[in-house]
Formats: sequence, structure tokens, C-alpha cells
Amino acid sequence: MQHDSFTSSYGLWSLVIVNSVVFILFGYSFFKPQTTRDWRSFSAFSAFLVALFTEMYGFPLTIYLLSGWLQTHYPDVDWFSHDAGHLLEMMFGWKTNPHAGPFHILSFFLIGGGFMLIAAGWRVLYDAQRRRALATEGVYSYVRHPQYDGFILVMLGFLVQWPTILTLAMFPVLVFMYVKLAKTEEREALAEFPDEYRKYAAAMPGFVPKLDRLFGGSHTGTYSNG
Repeated sequence: MQHDSFTSSYGLWSLVIVNSVVFILFGYSFFKPQTTRDWRSFSAFSAFLVALFTEMYGFPLTIYLLSGWLQTHYPDVDWFSHDAGHLLEMMFGWKTNPHAGPFHILSFFLIGGGFMLIAAGWRVLYDAQRRRALATEGVYSYVRHPQYDGFILVMLGFLVQWPTILTLAMFPVLVFMYVKLAKTEEREALAEFPDEYRKYAAAMPGFVPKLDRLFGGSHTGTYSNG
């Protein structure tokens, strides 16, 4: 039965390609990379998506490597069925319909919220670049790097929905890369807007918003030089 489940649930390489292309283009429409640095961060994000969908529809490497442990501890689960790829749902008891489980629902909020954050950040950043001003409005009035926060939320959402060994290994590497890219951007902003950015950075957290600002509203344009 497991062989039949594996045959019908995986090896669907056309779905790997279609889903990868759709989500990469979807991410591109939100982020719109322009600089070499933008393309580097977007390429890493795209590699994460390809790795994810390869295991989701192509070959379940994580399930294959952990199959002995999983079958020993959860013998009533057909681990080579497609639904079993929702590991957290399976392990916490949402075996009947993992798509209605709490982790799957949480993943939609994380992924959707991440893409919305990327889009909102791009609009503010594009307007600021057009005016040759420092981006401090909208989502930039909560954190200095909202778009990187968005990418991290999207990846975290996919990890919650469909955790794999490869994407779990890639996640901290990508987060480190985004933090490093953010520091590079900060040095460039400081060189272009020395006084404004110094004041802005002193008051604004990099990635995690302050609770009082998050629930008390933003301070739009407080640090803008436009």
C-alpha cells in the first residue's frame, strides 16, 4: 500500500515546476528586484521554494530519511501518502484532514502576511527612491527592514506547513544572509543620509517592532528628509 501511495503522491515533477514558477513569479511581483543585491536575496528565496516543492511533489527526501523513526512512533500513518508530508499535523494528531489543522491554518497567515509586508515595503521604498529620500513611512515606521521580515515570514510559513530537512537547514542560512544584506544597506543609507539615518536607526528596531509602536500606531514621516 505504501508503494502505491508513493507512486500516486510523488514523482509529480510537472507540479514541482508549476508551483515553483507560480510562487517565484508571485514573489517577484511583490518584491520587484532591481539591484544585484535584490536579485541575490530573491534568488536565495527562489531556491528555498524549489527545494520545498521538490519534496512536496517530486521526491519526499525527509520522509524517506525519517521513515524508520516515523513508522516506529506513528505506525497508523501511511507516511508515503501526500497528506503525511504535513509532518506537524500528523505528529500532533490532525491525521484526518491536515489542511484544517492549526499548523496549516497558521502557515496561511504567515505566508499571506509575509507577501503583504514585502509588497507594502516595496511601495514605500520605491516612492522614497523616486524622491531620493529616506524610506521611513508606512511599514518602515515600524522596522528598518520590513521586506526582509516579509521573506522570513513566508519561509517560516512554508516550514510550518511542510517542514523538510533541506528547507530547515536553508532557513537559518537565509536569515543570516538577509541580516548581512540589511547591514550592507544600512551602511549605504548612512553614507547617503548621515544625519537622518542615524536618528532613524537610533529610534527604529531593525527587524522586530516595538510593542508600543505596533499597537499604538506608527509615527509616519518623523525621520524623513523629504
